[in-house]
Amino acid sequence: MDAFVGTWNMKESKNFDDYLKALGVSFAVRQVGSMTKPTTIISVDGDTISLKTQSTFKNTEIKFKLGEEFDETTADDRKVKSLITLDGGKLVHVQKWGGNETSLVREVNGNALTLTLTLGDVVCTRSYVKAE
Repeated sequence: MDAFVGTWNMKESKNFDDYLKALGVSFAVRQVGSMTKPTTIISVDGDTISLKTQSTFKNTEIKFKLGEEFDETTADDRKVKSLITLDGGKLVHVQKWGGNETSLVREVNGNALTLTLTLGDVVCTRSYVKAE
């Protein structure tokens, strides 16, 4: 988990608009969402992990324990059941709601973090660099 801890600044995003569209996010919100470059801050306190996402559009924070399902309200206001696990060095976040499921997989390689968002056959990648 230590590799994920820190502040991560987004540098590149691919296919995010299509991912938001697949989620059912409105055109106006997609336009704003696609223009923002969020910062993600990951910290650990005992066995509780905090994942904060900050942008000019919206700030969110989730606190969770690995392997324990929790209720989450997403940045686009979906009410989901979330489960986050550490699997082979990847932080795997699965959200389920209304018969739908999406995965958010974070992987660290040195000072780079890649977030892969998958919903059905739509895949989005967002690249982050660790802040100094």
